[in-house]
This record gives sequence, C-alpha cells and structure tokens, in this order.
Amino acid sequence: MLERERLRQAAGQATVTAEIAAQTGAVDLGGPTVHSWTYGGNVPGPEIRLRAGDMLRANLRNDLPQPTTIHWHGIALRNDMDGVPVLTQAAVASGAAFRYEFTVPDPGTYIFHPHVGTQLDRGLYGALIVDDPNERGDYDQELVVLFDDWLDGTARDPDQVLADLKANGMSGMQGMEGMGGMHMQRSDLLGGDAGDVSYPYYLANGRISAAAQTFLAKAGQRVRLRLINIAGDTAFRIGVPGVPLTITHTDGFPVHPTAGPSVLLGMGERMDAIITLPDDSRPLVGIAEGKGGAARVALNVGRPTAVTVDAAAADISAQPVIRAEELVATDRVSLPDRAPDVVHDLKLGGPGEGYSWTINDQPYDPAHGLSVSEGQRVRLRLVNTTSMFHPMHLHGHTFQVRTASGLGARKDTVNVLPGRAVEVEFDADNPGQWLTHCHNVYHGEAGMMTVVSYSS
Repeated sequence: MLERERLRQAAGQATVTAEIAAQTGAVDLGGPTVHSWTYGGNVPGPEIRLRAGDMLRANLRNDLPQPTTIHWHGIALRNDMDGVPVLTQAAVASGAAFRYEFTVPDPGTYIFHPHVGTQLDRGLYGALIVDDPNERGDYDQELVVLFDDWLDGTARDPDQVLADLKANGMSGMQGMEGMGGMHMQRSDLLGGDAGDVSYPYYLANGRISAAAQTFLAKAGQRVRLRLINIAGDTAFRIGVPGVPLTITHTDGFPVHPTAGPSVLLGMGERMDAIITLPDDSRPLVGIAEGKGGAARVALNVGRPTAVTVDAAAADISAQPVIRAEELVATDRVSLPDRAPDVVHDLKLGGPGEGYSWTINDQPYDPAHGLSVSEGQRVRLRLVNTTSMFHPMHLHGHTFQVRTASGLGARKDTVNVLPGRAVEVEFDADNPGQWLTHCHNVYHGEAGMMTVVSYSS
C-alpha cells in the first residue's frame, strides 16, 4: 500500500495541511440556533482546497462524545485513509487524534464527512475542492454550495430517528412532521417515495432560506457553480429561475457540456455548472424534492429582484431537469471499451422487519462482500426492488455509468430509481477493502452496504 502511494507522488509534490476539530456547540442557522456537532464550530466546516497531485495532511481532533472518522468522499485514495471503521481503520476515540495523509490524484468537487453511525446527518461536513493546474478556467467567479436537510438540535437527533425507525418501522414515525419524523411524501421525479425522514429546515451553506448567504457579483459575469448534496435523506432539484445551467462536471469528472434549467442531485452527488448572471438579482434555489421545502443562495448583482423563493421553486419545478446519470463523459476520462471480467449483481431491498435494508438479501457484514482481483474490469448491476430511490456510492474508485446508447458519465455516486436497474463499470486498480452503499444515511446504517473486496 505504501509503495502504491509512492507511485502516486510526483517530484516536487506540495503538501497542504488542514486542522479539523470535530466538536459540539451552538450553531446559528440564520435565525434558529441549535446545538450540534461540527468541524470547527461552523456549518459547513472549513473548505479544503488543493491541486491534483498534492498531498493532503489532515489532522483530526475528536472532541465529540462518540468515536468518529473522516471519509474523503469521491477520492481514489489509499485504502487505510478511507475512514470506514473496522474495514479500513479503528474509529478515532473521543478525546483522541488521527492524521489522514494521502495523495489526491484527480481534480474535481468532493466532500469530507464522518462514516460512523448517523453523524453525517449532523453538521460534520465540508467541501474538498481539487483544482486542475491545467484547466483554462473560462469563468469570472466560483461559488461552492452545499445543500443539506437539518434536524439535529431540534425535537430529536439523528440517532433517535434511526432508533425509532428500527424499533417501530415506518408506521411508528407517522405524525411527526417537523420533528425529524417520517412524512410520506412522493416525487414522480424520484419514481416513488421522496424519503423516510421529514426535516424542519433545509440549508444552503448552513443557512435557512430566510437568512440566505449573499453572493456578490456583476451582471454578465460567468460563475462556476460547484453544487453538492450532503443531505441525509433528501434529493435536491437545483436551478436559477430563467437562467440556464451548462453542466460541465459530475462527481469531479468532465462531461460533454449539457444545458438545461435545473439539475437533480441525490445524496452524495455533485455537479459543476456554468451560469451567466442576468441583469437583476436571482436566487439559486435547491428544492427539497418531494418534501415541500427549499434552500437558497442570493445571487446579488446590485439590481433587486421581484422573484420570491416560492415563485422560483415553482418555476424550476415546472421545467425539465438534468439527471447526472444521463450525462456523457468526455473522451479524455472515458474508460477504454472492453468486456467485463466479472459482473456482480447488487439487489437493493427493504425495508424489512426492524427497518432493515439489504444488498442481495443480506445486511452489511464487513467480513463478506463482492470479490474482485486487481486488473479486472468490474461491472456492477444495481437493481432496485424497493419503492424508494437509492444513491449508491462506491469508495476508492470512479465508475462509468452504462446507458442504453453506450457509456455515460464517470461518477462515484449514482441514483437508482425504484423498479429500475443501473449498470456501472470500473477498473480494479486500487487494491483494498472498499465500501459500497446507499448514501441515504438511514438506509446505510440499517444495512444497505457491502464491500468490494480485492483478493490476491
């Protein structure tokens, strides 16, 4: 493993150091003040930015009442730095520290968050931006936006919600809207259930819509948007009313530019888009798909807007939407066309008794998984037999989505709709034990995870 890490390192490699304090305390969401868990006292945590090929040295200090880790979502890093308890490291005990150190190979928009219990659905997350030193950068400004659903510090916390779901199932959560309970809402865009948990707040960069972040710019400027869904249980439909988005990347990798009025992001997905700012201010809106809420960032060009958040959400909801799995990777990052050496079916099932979610009828067991060998082309066939969407994430690799017309986008997280199947392929070029799971934190913690396991 260390030898492979040395091969990733280039001469003159720079090192970027980040100090990350996982702690508890008060958080101002733009009016509501809650007690939660954060990185450094802020939501989102501090942005980490470096260049492709750099070494990241991140020093984690755990001042939480529970053990924790950091997972570097989307990064093809060394296995022992991946942040999955038991599988790749021992969880960092309360009061202890851990150093993550690895080369970041690929440019793109990424995230860091814990991989212990339901900690992801608190305030423990931040953006990891890896710049491409060779990129031309045909834009004037850049805006990174993390969309989130929020319940921690309100009537109940994520651990209590998961415990209730396991004890009482879905029916036991009825009638708890606005208190972190389950609210039966549906979305045609998502093919069925929109989620298991309702939330009192939806956030963009840690702020509720009524106290949105203001992004100052000038009319006519080109802005690169880095859009991230870090929610626990909510898909977001994102757009700017009357302003087309040109999608340039998904999950960090370039795609053939595709224009449209809005995009759909499942939990864990990211998209980069270019917009040209209009003559008046507009909101960048993230609609909590199927849940009746929204978050926003105010794009302020100086001239006021008459567009309310509700009007913007209605406008965006009435327009077509771009799904990440429909995009096509550029030739430069497409995998070479070859037949798979091994095919694994992953049947997504649930919820069963005790709110159990499964892959191939089995709950998560780190000792059992999907066997692959280094050098193989691996095809995963994700088959959703449930009534809810599942954003499926693979650690340590980027796969290519297969579409009816050929190869699609390079991604690490893909939405699988109810009753549908999605095929993805990756090259087994990063040995280790790698988690693959649903990025709905409640589904994952209730069993919808398995391991891609390299064997000699």
